This record gives sequence, C-alpha cells and structure tokens, in this order.
Amino acid sequence: MSRAPLLIVPLSHKAAYLERYAEPDKGWTDRDEARWPVPYWDVDTGMASLLMLLTAVDEGLGACFFGIPRSAPAPSARPSASLTPTDPSAACPSATRGRRPPLPSLRRGRRPVEEVVHRGSW
Repeated sequence: MSRAPLLIVPLSHKAAYLERYAEPDKGWTDRDEARWPVPYWDVDTGMASLLMLLTAVDEGLGACFFGIPRSAPAPSARPSASLTPTDPSAACPSATRGRRPPLPSLRRGRRPVEEVVHRGSW
C-alpha cells in the first residue's frame, strides 16, 4: 500500500452538505443538523468510497480502504487546498495488481446465499 501510485482521500464537508439541503427545493431552508439522525455527509462519503473501490476492482486494479487516525494524520494525506474544515478520516490506495497466489482464506469459498440472506427475520 505504501507504494501505490494513487491515493484517493475522500473528504466529507458537513457545511456544504447542510447548505445543499437548505436550498428551497429540499423542503426546508435552515441548516439545522438535528434534522439528520446520523451524519449523512460522512455516510455519503463512505458510499462514494465504496463505489470507487468497486470501480477499481472492475477495472482490474487492486484497492483497499483504510482509516487515517484523527490524532495524527500523515502530512502527505492532508489536502493541500482548503476543501474541508476537518482532517481526512480514510484513504483508498489503488494500483495494478501484482501477481501472487490467492490468499489461503479464499479456499473456503463463499457462504451459500441461504446463510447470508434473510427474508423477514434474522
């Protein structure tokens, strides 16, 4: 991961999110974050990260998601522009996959659908 040629640092921006959803076409005009049961500005950033990872895999690249500790993020992971008032919390390195044998845990295969999909119960 430390040699990946590309490091994507997804950033959420609470103020921009609240501003967007305070526009007249959204049904309210205040920026009260109490309207949101969870911080969807972070949830949406996580979803966008997932889509980037899936796209990388679809393109035959290796990629992963890892957290950046808020206490001491690496200076190289900080955005150079003032895009957000918070530090980045995660990164997605991406690179061409190297040739290596499959991981041993892959030998067990996937669990059957009946074991992971539950309809109407857990």
